[in-house]
Amino acid sequence: MPRKRARKRHSVKAYLQVMELARAGSSLNLEIFEAKLKIGTLVIGRGSLYWYGRNRRLRKRIDWSRFAEMMDELAYG
Repeated sequence: MPRKRARKRHSVKAYLQVMELARAGSSLNLEIFEAKLKIGTLVIGRGSLYWYGRNRRLRKRIDWSRFAEMMDELAYG
């Protein structure tokens, strides 16, 4: 009997601005969707990352050190 395939719940669209990855102004923009509804945008740059909630205009800046702390806390408790 064939296995049932899991439905995709999340999807991501990526936009890459490459002037030169080592230069300021270059970034990777990820639009994140859940069941075709946008849940936010993650902008990844050289010095930090930014999170824009679903319909927000203001962004939340997280530097890489803080991001590493957050991921360690989530992953390892």
